[in-house]
Amino acid sequence: MKAQVREEPKLAVADLHIHTSHSDGEDSPAEVVEHARTRGISVIAVTDHDCIDGALIAASHAAAVPGVDVIVGEEVSTSDGHVLGLFLAKWVAPGMSAAATVQAIHDQGGLAIAAHPYWRTKRRVPGRPPHGVGNLVAGSGFDAVEILNGGFTPSMIYANLLAGWANEHIGLAETGGSDAHVKQAIGSAATLFEGSTAIDLRESIEAGRTRAKLGRQSAVAIGRYVAWGITPRSRVAIEVG
Repeated sequence: MKAQVREEPKLAVADLHIHTSHSDGEDSPAEVVEHARTRGISVIAVTDHDCIDGALIAASHAAAVPGVDVIVGEEVSTSDGHVLGLFLAKWVAPGMSAAATVQAIHDQGGLAIAAHPYWRTKRRVPGRPPHGVGNLVAGSGFDAVEILNGGFTPSMIYANLLAGWANEHIGLAETGGSDAHVKQAIGSAATLFEGSTAIDLRESIEAGRTRAKLGRQSAVAIGRYVAWGITPRSRVAIEVG
């Protein structure tokens, strides 16, 4: 009698860190949604810097044509570093502490993720906050840690390693996000989960069952990033994250 082999459940793909032209991204919310659809990504979170306008437009666009769920999110610039708010109903004001921001996200029923927590944890520009919350991730009430960010600079690669090592001890749900500022970068880092919908993803995060996965940047994405990096708008954006 042959032993039965337990089949692993098929995991869906989510990208939980994407920017549009409503902050410092190059592509419109609709273009982001359509590109995610062509990549076979089940769920995306639009997380523009300190605004949710692009996310609301993306969610409305996605609702009209099935194929990808859009989570309304925001990358909030806290006084301690960047925090991703997911499943938001309203804008979260920047400038608060990381702990206060997490609480504000929870107060409206959202989830809070520490974005690239070990990347640029010190102030690089006078008067501007750091990008990563660093070791504050352990005591600020986060729901998950972004252990894989799609940035492909040496500093981000090292920050990803630190985030992964730290979360082995902290024990929060792990996520991956491309941090895409051009649509071709979507999916270069992702979150794997059981199911197919945004609701399934949320349940997986809350149960700590998500897995982060790192992919590759396409040549087109790299080329667009080079062009993006020399435009006046993106030079300002790079300073603020």
